[in-house]
Amino acid sequence: MLVSRSRGFTLIELLVAIAVMALLSLISWRGLDSMSRATTQNQQRADAVLTLQATLAQWGADLDAVTTLAQTRPIDWDGRVLRLTRRGSDDAAPSVQVVAWMLKSGSDGVRWRRWQSQPFTTRGEWQQAWNFAGAWAQDGGASATGGGYSDVPLVPASNWQLYFFRDNTWVPASQLPTVAPNPNNPAGPVVAMPDGVRLVITLPPGDGLSGTLTRDWVKPTVGSAKSS
Repeated sequence: MLVSRSRGFTLIELLVAIAVMALLSLISWRGLDSMSRATTQNQQRADAVLTLQATLAQWGADLDAVTTLAQTRPIDWDGRVLRLTRRGSDDAAPSVQVVAWMLKSGSDGVRWRRWQSQPFTTRGEWQQAWNFAGAWAQDGGASATGGGYSDVPLVPASNWQLYFFRDNTWVPASQLPTVAPNPNNPAGPVVAMPDGVRLVITLPPGDGLSGTLTRDWVKPTVGSAKSS
């Protein structure tokens, strides 16, 4: 009578099986790692897009709300910082604010930043807020960021340029000259708001967005867009 005996795996077969399992595990891990990195990059890009959209919306809102007060500057650019005089956001309590935009270094690197004063109602308070905005641009002193003033870091940026639309053409932004006194309005503004403002900002390479972005703003009273 013959008795059959089951045959086990040899050492070589076991080693081959272990090697195949290890290879499959490695391939699976790499696939999961790639998926995880792609998900992280997509999330970073989505967050960067949302932040940029919100920043540009605020930029446009500030320009839309620029107001002209007697013997004040609605806009001023000195090559580093843009200062604006704008209406307050609370329609129930009319007021005015000064806002400023510039590239500024911080603990989170170089970012496009926005400074905002507290609301005010007198020309003396405007002058104080205007001076504080200039101090913030120069040294970021505590006097310019306390007492109701805010300094918000927005998007990373490596460079920005501004252009004004004047005399039917885009020209590099510069300090606007004072306007000639108007006999019919002796208490008018010191300078006139340009018909358009062009923003050209460079976003550095990174995990989010990069490249050069151009955004045109046209004064609401102007009928047609001035983009080139």
